[in-house]
Amino acid sequence: MSVAKAFFDTNVLLYMYSNADLIKQARAQDLYREYAASGRILLSTQVVQEFFVAGLRKLKLPRTHVREVATALLDLPLVTIRPADIREAMEKEARYQISFWNALVLTAAEAGGAEVVFSEDLNHEQQYGSVSVKNPFA
Repeated sequence: MSVAKAFFDTNVLLYMYSNADLIKQARAQDLYREYAASGRILLSTQVVQEFFVAGLRKLKLPRTHVREVATALLDLPLVTIRPADIREAMEKEARYQISFWNALVLTAAEAGGAEVVFSEDLNHEQQYGSVSVKNPFA
């Protein structure tokens, strides 16, 4: 077990509540429990917002449940997206040829001092600045 902080992308959080792939669901839940219990988890305001919208629209979870989970996520260590982060994400988007939203995830992870980003949206084991990406389902 690593002692580093880990940033969780929206897709990992959504798998915790999706029954579409029970193996991914279990892996996401285990990873979340491990990092949340040890205080090494990191999220951003963007991730919580995306979770809320995707939980309702994609997973079609009950609004009260999604709201409850999103509210709980706001109590975790959280990077608030600032104008400087948006500027940095625009640079990363161009430099790495990735989506702006993924660049904003990387920027928030760096701003919060995370060493790893758990995501299936970016290249597994690629280093982006000071953070590396790990696809927990690879």
